[in-house]
This record gives sequence, structure tokens and C-alpha cells, in this order.
Amino acid sequence: MFTTIIITKPCFVVDEAQRISDYLRKDKCNFVHIRKPWAKREDIENLLHAIPEDLHHRLSLHEHFELASAYCIHGLHVNSRNSSVPDNFRGSVSRSLHSLEEVERLKGRYSFVSLSPIFNSISKHGYLSTFTPEQLETARINGIIDEKVFALGGITFSLLPKVKAMGFGGAMILGDAWK
Repeated sequence: MFTTIIITKPCFVVDEAQRISDYLRKDKCNFVHIRKPWAKREDIENLLHAIPEDLHHRLSLHEHFELASAYCIHGLHVNSRNSSVPDNFRGSVSRSLHSLEEVERLKGRYSFVSLSPIFNSISKHGYLSTFTPEQLETARINGIIDEKVFALGGITFSLLPKVKAMGFGGAMILGDAWK
């Protein structure tokens, strides 16, 4: 199964909870990752309160992991700011990586990893892809890119069929989702 994940913008946006709910209810994505690097715990809690409880199992957090069990959150995304998963957490754990070598070495430790940037980023000015189509195809053939590796960076809804054909198990969308 090919998985589509929407990542929130780092800042809060107007009607964000409603937009997240709509994306999930209208099956525009399988999951939403709440990524707010500078947000306070109470701000994340306010957002979670505004999202219907029956959708919480389709959310992942990039910050404030301690909220996961209280809100029945599906996943956690580790990063340099938050690298430790709570001992009692039993959901999905993911991580972003930026080289094929990292993917090959680390993907077995996580539920899935993302590789970026596959295409030139929409949301991060000057964040350009460093992968050639040939490198990605070789990585697919060699089993580095597989169902546990998701494409990130420059992904649009219209590129999803291409990303799937490239052998990725899913795609993560940020810029195109919040234009």
C-alpha cells in the first residue's frame, strides 16, 4: 500500500485543524504529521483539541511526544530536537534522512524513513534535490528504496503516481498541501 502523509507548516495557519480534518476525512492523505518546531506544548494541545478525536489515530507528532498516549496519537517522528521515544509508546516511529547511505544503514530501526529532497523543495527556498533519477533507480534495484522509504521534498499531489513508480512506499507533502 502506498501511503500519503501531509506535514503541517512549521507555523500555525488559519483553520488548520479544519484543513487537517478535511484532508483526512476526504482521503487526501493517510496521515498528517504535526510539525511545529517552536510550538509550546499548550499550542499543540490546543490544535489536538480542535481536531476530532476519531482522527487522532491518523496523526503523528514531531514535538511534545509526551502527548502521544493522552491523545491516542498514531506516530512519532524523531529528529535532532526530539530523539528519544517514550518507553511506553507502541505506535509508528519515523525519521527523515538525507542520503542513500543513511537510508541503507538506518531504515531497519524505524517503522519508515523519509528521504529528502527527492525534488526541489516547494517550502524551503534553495533546498534542491541532490539525487539523480539514475541514483534513485539504482537504489530501488538494490533494495535501498522500498516500502519503508518515503519520498520527501518537492512532492506535489500530481507527482504521487511518479513517486510510487519510483519504488517509494509513500510520499510526504508539505508545500503543495498548504499553498
